[in-house]
Amino acid sequence: MDPQQFHIEINCQQKFQDGERICGDVFLSQKIPEEGRTIMVLSDGMGHGVKANMLATLTATMALNFTREHKDVEKIAEIIMNTLPVCSERKISYATFTVLDIEDNGLTRILEFDNPHALIFRGDQMLEPEWNCIIMTSQKNAGREILTCSFRSRKEDRIVLCTDGVVQSGMGYTAYPFGWDREKLADHVHDLIVRDPEISARKLGTRIVNVAVQNDKFKPQDDTSCATVYFREPRKLLICTGPPYEKDKDAELAGMVRDFPGRKILCGATTADIIARELDKKIIDSLEFTDPELPPVSHMEGIDLITEGILTLGKVSVLLEKYQENLQLTKGPADEIIKMILQSDEVHFIIGTRINIAHQDPSLPVELEIRRTVVKRIARILEKKFLLEIRLTFI
Repeated sequence: MDPQQFHIEINCQQKFQDGERICGDVFLSQKIPEEGRTIMVLSDGMGHGVKANMLATLTATMALNFTREHKDVEKIAEIIMNTLPVCSERKISYATFTVLDIEDNGLTRILEFDNPHALIFRGDQMLEPEWNCIIMTSQKNAGREILTCSFRSRKEDRIVLCTDGVVQSGMGYTAYPFGWDREKLADHVHDLIVRDPEISARKLGTRIVNVAVQNDKFKPQDDTSCATVYFREPRKLLICTGPPYEKDKDAELAGMVRDFPGRKILCGATTADIIARELDKKIIDSLEFTDPELPPVSHMEGIDLITEGILTLGKVSVLLEKYQENLQLTKGPADEIIKMILQSDEVHFIIGTRINIAHQDPSLPVELEIRRTVVKRIARILEKKFLLEIRLTFI
């Protein structure tokens, strides 16, 4: 699988057990660019609340680190089992986990310990790869089983991982006295994909978790988590800010923007003026102030969004730093940029390197940083926190 042509979209949706303020399930993911790998772990700590969260966090962290180091499957499980603290009530150390190790060429490995069996879809059809069962032999963990499989992922494949809160949802109620179970979950995923063949990982996970919560009469009986992976064509976004260092490169910059195969944002009045002049387009200014801290947006044919430059990018950086799934974004210019970023898989930045004299005035506020510094900070956040593919071009 060519990483330039396919994107691996990863998302995890969670609901806490009713009455709890912290989730006992933990999801971790990490991209390792130098190895062309993406690793993710979903762990379910025994019980609920803080104790379960600690068990799951410890388990997920160890599983992620050991998988990154290419340790043997049985060794990973054994170290985790021997390290976890013993429950004072049940006298066992326990947390379930599923590890997903995906290479950029599509080679996918799954390791499961006591979590619900992973669902793998090729298009809208279930894919059942050959699973291997490894029985642990160490004295403390003798008899415990680990399931592993490997297969080559393709475009439009999906992987769904979940905790007991999903497949056991509805247990004890009339509709599903024995729980929703894996088969009914698989049928639901199939129906969702048939109705919306391009359903995103985020939307698919949200739909699954919402149904699980509904099965429990909107009072989840357990922590409920669903991690989803979707292999698909990348959605590309271009953010262009600043004029070229040399004025005779204005036409080159305009051509790069015009020919970009995706959505386009221009940040900065000078940048927008250059593109409008070179492409013979008209800029239409808006008078609606949707953010009291920032100038309003503008519009141009062929461009999805035009905003002010350094102030807007500075606020984008701040919002991305503190962004959480439940953060409510407004209709302000910086918020609109973030919405478009979150709908993208690859973000390409074109950064003009001509210095704007206004931003060098020492009487202006400290937050007016050099354009390149702000963009590099945004790029770093998008790579580390959101696992997006980033391209920087200086002109």
